[in-house]
Amino acid sequence: MSMSDPVADMLTRIRNAIMRQHKTVVMPTSKLKTSVAEVLKDEGYIKSYEVLETTPFPMLQVDLKYVGDKKNRRSVIAGLQRISKPGRRVYVGKKEIPWVLSGMGIAIVTTSRGVMTGQNARRLGVGGEVLCKVW
Repeated sequence: MSMSDPVADMLTRIRNAIMRQHKTVVMPTSKLKTSVAEVLKDEGYIKSYEVLETTPFPMLQVDLKYVGDKKNRRSVIAGLQRISKPGRRVYVGKKEIPWVLSGMGIAIVTTSRGVMTGQNARRLGVGGEVLCKVW
């Protein structure tokens, strides 16, 4: 099965798991997906992630984070939006990195220094490709 946009697939799997209030979601892994999961973990949007060494190929398991009691439980992630797509790449300079909900969310940017939040990229003075927005 070939996939034209693995990051969009990752975001869609997370979005679907949140709608069904699953505790974990499993997907095929890659270095980029692992880096995105690392940013989500560091920013507190997911509990943790783990690369499972399964056959025939490794899988990425993401443990989702919820708040509230069992009856009124809701996800920490309110929304995910893919920005740069294979058909239309979106590159920005350090001054054009988007703010998400006036700083309440994050933009995930891939730069020459790795995958990081938009705020960290602004602080380091680097631009790059805006992968997605999370709030």
